[in-house]
Amino acid sequence: MVMPTAHDRRARETAALGFTHQIARYVLTGGLAAVVDIGLFHVLVTGGAGALPAAIGSFLIAAVVNYVLTSTLVFRVRRRSARQAALFLGFASIGCAANSGLTVIIFNAGATPALAKTLAIGAVFFLNFLMNRFIVFRGIGEGR
Repeated sequence: MVMPTAHDRRARETAALGFTHQIARYVLTGGLAAVVDIGLFHVLVTGGAGALPAAIGSFLIAAVVNYVLTSTLVFRVRRRSARQAALFLGFASIGCAANSGLTVIIFNAGATPALAKTLAIGAVFFLNFLMNRFIVFRGIGEGR
């Protein structure tokens, strides 16, 4: 059995710290995008839009905000590429389906618009982070 060197341990610690910092920054950037999502959903629903179109519309606007903030502040992308944007959009579509479906189910069960959207965002938050970290922005940012 080969014992890890001090360099190996430091590399693992740096990677773990990088991952922890990425999650912390993602909570902040995702939180800002969530405020956009929740606020816009509330405005659209109380303005007369149906729950599903409002959920999809608010999610898509929040996804753009999230992409710009996440690529810049979490994964420290210096140059965005069309490939990354397409991957982000593709995985955001998965998140949109999960988020919108859950929002409508929770809203139709009697929750307020803000509560329905908040619970749905919470349910898909880490799925979105994992897709971004390990697929969309793979190999970019701290600890890798």
